Amino acid sequence: MSILQDIKDTFRQPNNTLKQLILINVIVFVVLIVLRLLLTFTAGPGAYNLIMSFIELHSSPMVFITRPWTIITYFFTHQGFLHIIFNMLNLYWFGQLIREYLGDKKLLSLYVLGGIAGGLLYLLTYNFIPYFEDRAANSVMIGASASVLAIVVAAATLLPNYTFNLLLIGPVRIKYIALFLVLLSMSGAVGDNAGGNIAHLGGALIGWLFIKQLQRGNDMGRPLHAIFNFFGGLFSRKPKLKVTHRTSAYSTRTNGSATTTVGKPSQKEIDLILDKISSSGYESLSKEEKQKLFQASQKE
Repeated sequence: MSILQDIKDTFRQPNNTLKQLILINVIVFVVLIVLRLLLTFTAGPGAYNLIMSFIELHSSPMVFITRPWTIITYFFTHQGFLHIIFNMLNLYWFGQLIREYLGDKKLLSLYVLGGIAGGLLYLLTYNFIPYFEDRAANSVMIGASASVLAIVVAAATLLPNYTFNLLLIGPVRIKYIALFLVLLSMSGAVGDNAGGNIAHLGGALIGWLFIKQLQRGNDMGRPLHAIFNFFGGLFSRKPKLKVTHRTSAYSTRTNGSATTTVGKPSQKEIDLILDKISSSGYESLSKEEKQKLFQASQKE
């Protein structure tokens, strides 16, 4: 099977957001490597820099107004191998947790909202804080770090006691991993990559807010879902009219006997389950609670 067919299959498969996000980042990275090589040897480095100016996020408000789409394109763009490897590994590890417990739509919402929040905080600080005044005219930013840190912090907020086995260190709770990454970004907010680290903090804030609001029954990603559904409907084929009836059921146990309850778990039930995960970890859930959480994520 060809690479092109593998790519097509990845985007055709439903509930495959995590692989799709990683693949988009990798494709953009590879395309930019090829373009940089070709343009440098033919038209010169200026041609490549011109293309990048329409992808990277510029700190100047006047430039940003003429290229507003860069608030999105910048967090799908990388140029260094270590940069993209570090981001994609964290996206995969922590994205798996968000995808498993909250579903693909929540994962996509966190990625996009984290990137937008990071970009906006970058623009605001570079234009309204005097310390950055000298840098604002020529600063640009790329990278998915703000989006990824939003997912990292969200996972740590939802499952603080979940552990990863780190090489040479052993088991570490993810709340400490997230805290380390946030402190690292704070320490770098006055360094050479100040803009990038400030964007990381914007993503981290969104990750924390997203889960806290979700636990209160508010989905910050709902407006994004409406936008995605609208544009998705424009490019999808409309199926033939077909009337079907399907009943969803999950089992519960009362007084030692099994009964069947029909319907989707209520938001109140999901909120209670999320609160239990936050306080005691996913392992503390009963089989029925895990099934309800799984059903809610599949039907979002």
